[in-house]
Amino acid sequence: MSKLDRYARRARSLGVSKARIIDAASVATGNWVRLKCQYGCGGYGASLSCPPYSPTPEYTRAMLGEYSKGLLMQLEDTDPRRLTSTTRALRRIVSDLEREIFLDGFHKAFGMASGPCELCRACDTSGPCKHPYQARPSMEACGIDVYQTARNNGFRLEVVRSEDSLCSFMALILIE
Repeated sequence: MSKLDRYARRARSLGVSKARIIDAASVATGNWVRLKCQYGCGGYGASLSCPPYSPTPEYTRAMLGEYSKGLLMQLEDTDPRRLTSTTRALRRIVSDLEREIFLDGFHKAFGMASGPCELCRACDTSGPCKHPYQARPSMEACGIDVYQTARNNGFRLEVVRSEDSLCSFMALILIE
């Protein structure tokens, strides 16, 4: 067990369903992922943590090369009516854990959450973020193929096919 495993245990104690330390090289990216944000998500262009403001897939690929490890987390919820509160809870866990990891001496720690940021009612994209300590781009906004990354690391992640399906949200904190 590595010294980083304590962060996976901490994530589970904060409420995530599954957490695991992974190799950063196992994070899959794809140029197509950003298209799913642009054509299929109402958050495109509406938030500083979403495309076109978020890092591009090319930038993300280069950035991943500067990390050796990551903390991959999954938060599952059976009630789709709690979508907003669940994604908010995961964003809080990501920002809190990123800070804790940073303060432990991993100065490059950087977290990515799931889905569009909802910290503000409406994001003012004409100026700086009003919540820079909590706001983080989603994995998919940065061009990360979340499904393949999950599979690469032994997580089960399925497409939500109906309103009564299990909702699963992924997050990642890169660590070096």
